[in-house]
Amino acid sequence: MKKMIFFIALTAVLPVLAQQSKEVPVVNVTGEGVVKVEPDEVLIKSRIEHEGSSAAEVKKQNDAVVDKVISYLKSQGVEEKDIQTDYVNLNKRYDYNDKTYSFVANQAISITLHDIKDYEKIMKGLLENGLNRIDGIQFKSSEMEKYEKEARKLAVLDAQSRAKELAEPLGQEIGKAITISEMDYNNFQPVYRMDEAVEMSAAKGSQQTIAPGELEIKIKVSVGFELK
Repeated sequence: MKKMIFFIALTAVLPVLAQQSKEVPVVNVTGEGVVKVEPDEVLIKSRIEHEGSSAAEVKKQNDAVVDKVISYLKSQGVEEKDIQTDYVNLNKRYDYNDKTYSFVANQAISITLHDIKDYEKIMKGLLENGLNRIDGIQFKSSEMEKYEKEARKLAVLDAQSRAKELAEPLGQEIGKAITISEMDYNNFQPVYRMDEAVEMSAAKGSQQTIAPGELEIKIKVSVGFELK
């Protein structure tokens, strides 16, 4: 009886093993989908910084400017959820030339504007209210998820087209997709370093100082198609 059970089990397993040992020819390709959109939001990475000989004094100066900046933003209709403190630091700095110590207080604030047309006005107001460092400007889209899906679809179709181009010269065709994986994707959002933004914006007043350009949303996929 035991031999019969073993024989039945072996008979059932053999077709599976045979199927697993039969390798399916596959053509592996990478597809890329790119969608270009006009940004409608802007993220301002700002910093308020003061330096002096007294830790208490520089902290007090910094806090006063932070209060003014936040009050100004709220007066312009910027919601509290769009004003985010990234970090607050108070450091002791040593000058090796003068052999003296000083204290540096800084607070980084990220400001999101949902109407890109407000950028110049808001920036000018920030500078007038004491903000003294801009670390970067990043343009964004409020419909990023929608455009990512579109780019993902284009990437898959691009992979299919590439696979066909590889198979056709050989007189072969591609079949169904066997494997699909999304690779690293890059939402290319221009980030502008603004070490001179304070002087530039102050000098130009209400004139346009930044050109948003286009966002390039790029997604790559790896697809393995059956090769017939």
